[in-house]
Amino acid sequence: MTTIQAIILGIIQGITEFLPISSTGHLVLAPHLLNWDIPKDQLFVFDVLVQMGTLVAVILYFWKDLHSIFTNTLKNISKPEGFKHPNVRLAINILFASIPAGLIGLAFKDKFESTFDNLSITAIFLFVTALLLFIAEKKGKQNREFEDIGFWEAIGIGVFQALALFPGISRSGATISSAMFRHLKRPAAARFSFLISVPIMLAAGLYTSMGLFEIANLSSFIGPMVIGFVTSAIVGYLAIRWLINFLSSYPLYYFSIYLIVLSVSILLIN
Repeated sequence: MTTIQAIILGIIQGITEFLPISSTGHLVLAPHLLNWDIPKDQLFVFDVLVQMGTLVAVILYFWKDLHSIFTNTLKNISKPEGFKHPNVRLAINILFASIPAGLIGLAFKDKFESTFDNLSITAIFLFVTALLLFIAEKKGKQNREFEDIGFWEAIGIGVFQALALFPGISRSGATISSAMFRHLKRPAAARFSFLISVPIMLAAGLYTSMGLFEIANLSSFIGPMVIGFVTSAIVGYLAIRWLINFLSSYPLYYFSIYLIVLSVSILLIN
């Protein structure tokens, strides 16, 4: 992997991790469309680790929220009425929403990796994401904030987050859609989607890091990984800010149309 390739993939990751159009789907497509011959083991590890850059973007953007959630949970969780505190409930919801993806990811890791560079499968799942966005926009009443989410609802959203293990299923798209199925407002659904990404992205990055030493010519691969990491962090921060503002005024239909066009185009040319 070259420096230019790392920068381009970092930009793609930064934009598509948070926009509901599937980062893994676009990271699978880019090497094929640009005719890059990147070893599969390098590409998979790069794609997971570069998500750590977008994790940094989430932490920086939501620093005040995360700090408040963490400190208030520590202060109140041991009190008799502690679980009624909004930040404690939110912390528990974030953890509950992370459980399904963690368990499913560990159980079926090899199967997910085997589909990672399959264009046809990616195209089909891009279409699935488009349908989720369309239905969520059509059916969601958008009259709730993310503080209203219950524990079981959080687990349900977490199940949708687990779907993003397939290339083409957008993590943010699946979780925003799931939250809107529960009638959250678009910006609230997006904020909850970003907050619940923190534990799972951190766990995935740390788990993948353990396999770094199995990569051939690792020393030549470290530089591109660092460059991709930094690029995705900067672009990801800007993407979060843009998307939350966008969703305050505009529906998900625009992303759904884009994904349908992309999916059909891939199937036609593949």
